[in-house]
Amino acid sequence: MPPDSHSFTAPPASRRERRKEARPGELLDAALDLFVEKGYAATRVDDVAARAGVSKGTLFLYFPSKEELFKAVVRENLAGRFPEWNAEVDQFQGSTADMLRYCYTVWWERIGATRASGITKLMLCEACNFPQITQFYQREVVAQGQQLIRRILQRGVDRGEFRALNLDYAVYAVLSPMIFLMMAKHSEEACMPQEILMAPQAYLETQINTLLYGLCQSGTAPAAPSPATPSENA
Repeated sequence: MPPDSHSFTAPPASRRERRKEARPGELLDAALDLFVEKGYAATRVDDVAARAGVSKGTLFLYFPSKEELFKAVVRENLAGRFPEWNAEVDQFQGSTADMLRYCYTVWWERIGATRASGITKLMLCEACNFPQITQFYQREVVAQGQQLIRRILQRGVDRGEFRALNLDYAVYAVLSPMIFLMMAKHSEEACMPQEILMAPQAYLETQINTLLYGLCQSGTAPAAPSPATPSENA
């Protein structure tokens, strides 16, 4: 009697099939490494394919050009995360000052401390030379990031926690510490004297305290934990 089609279990995927399924992720991982290490202009698709252990032809099956490969890297590591971050803002129950502290902490853990932070340095250095990827990055990352920060600041104003703000410019007060920290991470010798040990969490805590003194209605920032020493964050 032939086996019941409803109870039939398909055999496990072969090694070749599993390898094929893994390739897009491996290619994106290799591309992120090389884009961060070399920049956009100097990264060749041949090198990405070699690092991922596939042929250039295989790479082009998934990503038809270097530009499309770069866009996929940005979506995988940055742009694709905004739905998650917006949902967290929607669900946050604390004060807006606490929300800003939380956003800085989460941003550092998920982006700033990772290889993905190198994408920002790449764009700052090469944007003028590649208008098409610049327009893409502006639309998918910059605009969404600014809109998210505007929502947070507007929440503080609407709840009476923050002063009335020019949001078009206030968003940059929040973004600037993040941008500096990413540049320091990927260009440390140029951004920081060698004798200074940069402790990212302590830096962000100092920046958020300074920011909240200017934002909050009372003119004094809400109490926060004592900043960690550099040795604790190294």
